[in-house]
This record gives sequence, structure tokens and C-alpha cells, in this order.
Amino acid sequence: MSRPPLPPFTLETATQKVRMAENAWNSRDPDRVTPAYTEDSHWRNRAEFLTGHADIHAFLTRKWRKELDYRLIKELWAFSGNRIAVRYAYEWRDDSGQWFRSYGNENWEFAEDGRMSHRHASLNDLPITEEDRLFHWPQGERPEDHPGLSDLGL
Repeated sequence: MSRPPLPPFTLETATQKVRMAENAWNSRDPDRVTPAYTEDSHWRNRAEFLTGHADIHAFLTRKWRKELDYRLIKELWAFSGNRIAVRYAYEWRDDSGQWFRSYGNENWEFAEDGRMSHRHASLNDLPITEEDRLFHWPQGERPEDHPGLSDLGL
């Protein structure tokens, strides 16, 4: 299964890959997101280590049951060959109504077919008030005209 754009990445294709990942994650659909990773993909997400589609699917299912009203923005930080580094922020609330903005960085490595073989994520959660929220769009993909992280001063 090929997942263009394929490495080695250019500025244009790395930027496209980042936006495609953002759009998929904003769907909050583990069935849509999981196939973007190799069957033996290795992840570190915070202090959790995952390997393969079953682990990734279970993780994403659990994540989006907990992180309600999830909205994510990713931004390309750097790229070289088959690797991309991104920074991101997402807003979500828990079942008690407390809002959070989670800030993070990810390092990605891709297989020749364009699927991600390694994902290393480091992130922190900041409690915020509903009035402090910056990500205002209907659930799903971020509109093209919505500001990105740098535009929002994040």
C-alpha cells in the first residue's frame, strides 16, 4: 500500500504530509488514521510504547474517548530524506468539562511506501478555560483559512 507523498521529502511534500496527518487525526477515526502507519510501526507517545496496527488502533480509540471535542494543528519544523519533525498543539476537554491545550513535538520516520514506520511524540497538557480556546472550527478538518500555530503565536 503506497501513501504518497513518498520520501525523500521536499519542502512542498513534507508540508503536504504534515497537513494530511493533521486532517486524518482531526477525523478522530482510528480506522482512517491507522493505515498511514506500517504494520510494525513503532511509537513512543508520552511514556507509552506501541508497536503495530492493533496497538495503534487501540491507543487512538482510547485517546478520542477521553479527549472530547479534539481539534489539532500541526506545523512542519524540519525535514530531511525520509524524516519529518513537527510541532503541534491540540485543544480538548475531559468529561468533567475541563479544557486543555496539549503542546508537543513529533519525530517521524517513513518507509519507502510513504507510511510512517516510527513516531516519537513528546507533549504536555495545559489546563485552559473555555474562554482561552483558540481552535474554533466545526469538528473535523481545520479550514484552510484558519490560522496555524505560528499565526496564533503558539
